[in-house]
Amino acid sequence: MILVCGEALVDLFLSPAKGGDVPARAVAGGSPFNVAIGIRRLGGRSAFFGGLSKDQFGTVLADMLAKEGVALDFARVTDRLSTISVVAMDASGVPSYAFHGEGKADRMLTEADLPESLPSNINALTFGSYTLAVEPVGSTYLTLARREAPARVISIDPNVRPTVTPDIAAWRTRFETFLPLADIVKASDEDIATGYGHGADIEAVARDWLTQGAKLVVVTRGGEGAVAFSNTVTLRLPGRRVAVVDTVGAGDTFHATLLSRLDALGKLTKSALANLDETTIADIMHHAIVAASITCSRRGADLPTTADVATALKENC
Repeated sequence: MILVCGEALVDLFLSPAKGGDVPARAVAGGSPFNVAIGIRRLGGRSAFFGGLSKDQFGTVLADMLAKEGVALDFARVTDRLSTISVVAMDASGVPSYAFHGEGKADRMLTEADLPESLPSNINALTFGSYTLAVEPVGSTYLTLARREAPARVISIDPNVRPTVTPDIAAWRTRFETFLPLADIVKASDEDIATGYGHGADIEAVARDWLTQGAKLVVVTRGGEGAVAFSNTVTLRLPGRRVAVVDTVGAGDTFHATLLSRLDALGKLTKSALANLDETTIADIMHHAIVAASITCSRRGADLPTTADVATALKENC
């Protein structure tokens, strides 16, 4: 089982104003929320550790996680309100975000909320998005990662959100405290450009992450596919052509598929990750690229199932 740590929130999708009205659609979301559901839809087992509100939005989020089969044993329910993320699309379907989250349920986990121990069936933990860098939840997750890293796989996805953490230098300092604990780093080229500068060399950044302890670094590049780095392998795979509706949830789909496929292959262990060969890396990347492309062909973060991915893989044969 994979313990997914981070936020669950509400995405409020805005459409162009019509007269005095601004059409909007509220959708359950949050990168870790999506990853937890994605793992389940792909046949894996996941549990969610994050703050959930007792308000109507929080109740919907909890109900959706439970309906998808995500374990909520570690979720912390609070009277604090749910975070709302306002999402506006550009002409290409690429989203921009504005977060309304100060003091909300997802940010306010403290070390007192940490489980005393984790059951033995949890073999991996994943951390991601802005809850890595805002307080007090960021320090809480860092404590958990430090405690569990010696025995369990740790995966991180920076998913940089400058509207939430505008001090990029401070974000990078916090992110880099997680790096020595991470076995897997999944990032986008946009994350690297935002966090390390638009002239940053992707391979140089990835190699630096490997020297800090990661066993596998995968960088997604939108429609151009993805590139994976290990200490012995560098592998680039192209994207899969689809009619893009929007890209919401594509990175989360990639991360969920990466983890669930590694788990299905028996490779989601520290020793296995240290010895991945090119064939295995190509397999997991291909599955993740195909899965992410399916999400891009749908409206919002509607992550695919195992059957959806299998069908798409057959179409590509």
